[in-house]
Amino acid sequence: MAEKKSTTVVWRDDMIFTGYNSGYTVPLDAVKTHGGHDAGISPMGLMLTSLAGCTAMDVISILRKKRQNVTGLEVQVEGIRADEHPRVYTDINVHFVVTGHDVDPAAVERAIELSRDKYCGAAATLRHTAQMTYTHEVIEDESDA
Repeated sequence: MAEKKSTTVVWRDDMIFTGYNSGYTVPLDAVKTHGGHDAGISPMGLMLTSLAGCTAMDVISILRKKRQNVTGLEVQVEGIRADEHPRVYTDINVHFVVTGHDVDPAAVERAIELSRDKYCGAAATLRHTAQMTYTHEVIEDESDA
């Protein structure tokens, strides 16, 4: 059976809104040039954050299953939007920085591939409008294992 999800957004003032989802709140706002106060994440910025979070959760889960000794994971996402409305993302780069002890680069590549092609629903949604590229680096953690 399909899983049903819901969220609620409530207007506060000017372009300030509060998003509610699963008992959590997210501040939303527009930039000052669009009548906002920069008091929260823009909705389109939140889309990139959702992509980063979705793929990060996939990748860390897969790397744990592969018994990789990961001590840090950062996902940096950059997007370019179309000039014309509806100003969709046309290009997105997802960059992973994996830190750990003796982490196998092939395991990282496979984890990213599985997230990109199979598991991440945010990526599957965004790839309909955006050319998506994925890059990564593996950094040896110099602290004691």
